Amino acid sequence: MLRFAALDWDPLLRAARGAREAAYAPYSRFDVGAALLAEDGEIFAGANVENRSFGLALCAERSAVAAAVTAGRRRFRALLVLTDADPPAPPCGLCRETLTEFCPPDLEIRLVNVAGRHRDFRLGDLFPEPFRFAPRG
Repeated sequence: MLRFAALDWDPLLRAARGAREAAYAPYSRFDVGAALLAEDGEIFAGANVENRSFGLALCAERSAVAAAVTAGRRRFRALLVLTDADPPAPPCGLCRETLTEFCPPDLEIRLVNVAGRHRDFRLGDLFPEPFRFAPRG
């Protein structure tokens, strides 16, 4: 199992827990909270926000990225995702693609469930071949 020794995950867990409590998931009943640690130490939390038109739903991870980018942050160290799934649920494909826009492949990701079980990954392990766009000319 991958281990991240230097990072204190407790502040991220508290932020993700608070965000998860604010989640709006009346359709799936799958509340998710995420906490993204910026390189400068600030934590940005996000919750999933569903919509009756399912394609308009916003995942917690992308919500956290949007909050951070809105605050001017573009570089990140870690992400914690909190769900009630067992095993702890990883980010969806849209979220993984969004994370690769702003985060290096060695971004530390901790997946946690409400029972306290966790799994650790690096972004590059979860999403080894992200889309790359090189504009012409």
